[in-house]
Amino acid sequence: MRKFMKKVSIALMAGLMATTGLAVTGCSSKKADEKVVIYSNADDEAVESMKKALDGNGYKGKYVFQTFGTSELGGKLIAEGKKIEADMITMSTFYVESAQDKNKMFKDLSFDRNLQNENKFEKYESPITAQEGTLILNTEVMKENKLPAPKSIKDLAKPVYKGFISVTDVKASSTAWLLIQGLVSEYGEEEAQNILKNIYENAGDHIEDSGSGPIKKVRAGEVAIGFGLRQQAVADKKDGLPIDYVDPTEGNFTLTESVAVVDKDDNNKSKLAMEMAECIIKNGRSELIKYYPVPLYNGEREDAEQKSGNPKEFKEKLTLDLLKQHQQLSEKAMGK
Repeated sequence: MRKFMKKVSIALMAGLMATTGLAVTGCSSKKADEKVVIYSNADDEAVESMKKALDGNGYKGKYVFQTFGTSELGGKLIAEGKKIEADMITMSTFYVESAQDKNKMFKDLSFDRNLQNENKFEKYESPITAQEGTLILNTEVMKENKLPAPKSIKDLAKPVYKGFISVTDVKASSTAWLLIQGLVSEYGEEEAQNILKNIYENAGDHIEDSGSGPIKKVRAGEVAIGFGLRQQAVADKKDGLPIDYVDPTEGNFTLTESVAVVDKDDNNKSKLAMEMAECIIKNGRSELIKYYPVPLYNGEREDAEQKSGNPKEFKEKLTLDLLKQHQQLSEKAMGK
């Protein structure tokens, strides 16, 4: 009998513990559900700047921040629409606009954006960063191997650079799109594909999946030249690293990333998400522009040393369809 009662007691205790555990878990889930969920494809510097703005203005502990690669987050936006878990996103602007065209998933922003160019951005988005592409050099490796400094992206196709360059695969990172935009804009798609073919052959095993891959290899001295984000090269040179950069004759093309608020039924969370979006723009830009020094808002200025030598914009509106078109061009150049 005692053994039976002991078993019953153990069973009751286990049930009570399980019930208590469920209650605690349910409570935690409820608290988590009350937080604004932010999805982002931003680099570490941008994420930290946005968190700093939010935490310093009363939103600490009120949000959950989750980062994704551009292609992964873009896929979620297109496939899930309003059903996405996120209440707010920061993402490549062309993906934001493509997702809105397909799913009508974002609310018009309720705050004054004070943009330098209001007509360039839709009412449901506001840019957080603008990123320019350029050629990045390791001056020591260049000197050791007696390599001539390239003047253009097209120069990377020359045999002299075989084994000395690193670029990014546009299927994996939008940074490579800045390179392809330059080639297509200057030479047309057919010649751009031929140039890309030779660039990929010269890069060999140094075709990266990450946009920061080429500059990391240039910093490490594994290659002499990479194509990457201009502001990273400027910062490295300023820090005394053996890094220099060349603004290509084809141009410094730009991609922006924007914040947008998902149009959901939860009015309280949507209101809080809208407040956070405004906070990032109005309180975060002063920090963001240090890392991404392209002025976007009235009152912002660009330092002379940060100003690119040949800023350009692609002749067509940047869309997901255009990206896919250029990805196909890239795959043909790779022989796929």
